[in-house]
Amino acid sequence: MRVEARGLTFEVRTGGPEDGEPVLLLHGFPQHGGEWDEVTPALHAAGLRTYALDQRGYSPGARPTEVSAYRMPELVADAVAVLDALGVDAAHVVGHDWGSAVGWGLAAGHPERVRTLTAVSVPHPAAFGHALAHDRQQKARSSYMVLFRQRGTAEKVLLAGRAAVLRRMISGLGDPRRVDRYAEPMRQPGALTAALNWYRAMSNVDLGRIGTVTVPTTYVWSDKDFAIGRTAAEACARHVAGEYRFVELAGVTHWIPDRAPEPLAEAILARVRGLV
Repeated sequence: MRVEARGLTFEVRTGGPEDGEPVLLLHGFPQHGGEWDEVTPALHAAGLRTYALDQRGYSPGARPTEVSAYRMPELVADAVAVLDALGVDAAHVVGHDWGSAVGWGLAAGHPERVRTLTAVSVPHPAAFGHALAHDRQQKARSSYMVLFRQRGTAEKVLLAGRAAVLRRMISGLGDPRRVDRYAEPMRQPGALTAALNWYRAMSNVDLGRIGTVTVPTTYVWSDKDFAIGRTAAEACARHVAGEYRFVELAGVTHWIPDRAPEPLAEAILARVRGLV
């Protein structure tokens, strides 16, 4: 379905019983709402109603050109506006990668709109920022962002040869069909630039304004994550004042919704049901 919010048109994948408790699903880079397709059947079977949002820059009708339009406050405001347009007062929020960062911002800034938070892969921004400043391994893991923030250059490098470099970066998805599913949309005019603008608009000021989270929270991390190391993952607990659970998945890559949908769905359902 298409949802009009803030003068933009967002694509939203819906499923589950219409009267079920709402779950807002927020994807990461360079994916889209389809990354939750292997997770949602278990949520629907449990009676939940899911809304998988193609976020700003990923929905063709929500693709502003200015880098400043992709600052964290704008991304969080989109999530609030989409909930408003759906008539949802408060939702269980689940986010992966950049979607996790938006989830943290939503839970911290608008706790009345978030019943529970399940953050996947990316920890609270303060935990990530501390690790980036003090942990050499995290600095190395995040070095790809230097390329991503180079306007024009990143697009040329990542898209050359039918997006060969981008495909290598997401090869941890395993199945080439999954790689194609996410790489091909990035080849559309303006799509990759919009997705990279999330990195270009990123600032310590915006991320530093995301405060302590008070809603019941689960953080799911995998020990084979190339982007987020253990230092950042274990520091996440310091920034949650509500009920908190840390779920570590062994032998799983960064792409948890695609590679480990069953244990992720179990973690989400445990949080929604309050089974911690």
